[in-house]
Amino acid sequence: MRIAVTGSIATDHLMVYPGRFTEQLIPDQLDKVSLSFLADTLEIRRGGVAANIAFGMGRLGLRPVLLGAAGADFAEYGQWLSANGADTDSVYISESLHTARFVCTTDADQNQIATFYAGAMAEAREIDLAPVARRVGGIDLVVVAPNDPAAMLRHTDECRATGLPFAADPSQQLARLGAEETRRLVDGARFLFTNEYEAALLQERTGWTAAEVLARMGTWVTTLGENGVVITEAGGAELRVPAVPTGDIKDPTGVGDAFRAGFLAGVVWQQPYERAAQLGCALATLVLESVGTQEYKPAWTDLLARIEEAYGTQAAEEIAPHLPDPSTAGGAS
Repeated sequence: MRIAVTGSIATDHLMVYPGRFTEQLIPDQLDKVSLSFLADTLEIRRGGVAANIAFGMGRLGLRPVLLGAAGADFAEYGQWLSANGADTDSVYISESLHTARFVCTTDADQNQIATFYAGAMAEAREIDLAPVARRVGGIDLVVVAPNDPAAMLRHTDECRATGLPFAADPSQQLARLGAEETRRLVDGARFLFTNEYEAALLQERTGWTAAEVLARMGTWVTTLGENGVVITEAGGAELRVPAVPTGDIKDPTGVGDAFRAGFLAGVVWQQPYERAAQLGCALATLVLESVGTQEYKPAWTDLLARIEEAYGTQAAEEIAPHLPDPSTAGGAS
């Protein structure tokens, strides 16, 4: 099974503010906020939703096709992704714009304030899926992750027109999308990924109830932070999978992307959704314990030990045969 991951490719500038944002907000002055936070640290990391998902899948031994737009400054980043298992040959390179930038500050409560500069991502609407599918010998699932909104709609429409299965992952772009646009992104999806807040926002945007959303697509995967994930299908019972516990939280950036990478790997391996979600939760915890979205170097023995502790021996035994090498981390360093 070959998966193409469309979406943002970016460089992350991650800062940590030791205080709490909420302590600086004056309730009756919120109509004219002007705040500056003195950060203690700055980390410049590789990121972007599609790149993060492709990286995670590559670390798990797969070869996802990365589809997105980047600038001429992408060369080194592209080499890194390729060395870690992603197919980057179809990344669109802009002749005039830089690769997108994500600037994020995290406070002591893990709240975040972020700004995203699209840059070359605005040209992702020029990408056509058909030539890419021909190049790689066919695509079985297209992940439509946060991207230039016109690109997201184009990819979704092309999938529907050609009968190509797709996963809708509108995420933070829901804030930019209108009702009809959001409906177009969801309608007919094999998978829908949201977090708990985005699930409510998606219903507000579409005007559909949860049941009406489910009637128009396949499987709805909603991440719940420290409470794990819930997987819902139309007319079916909910499947709830708890998170993998951790006492070493460093940075929440990219946790959802890592979950998607693990879950999609489980889908490729034809694992039941419970196992796919368990792998996704375990990979997400590794990112939560790292600074940066692609800095984790999983040792599979440790990953399996976490899965066994959280979900039992059978879960670890069923996931283990699919990992690239149970004794090494794999990928580039």
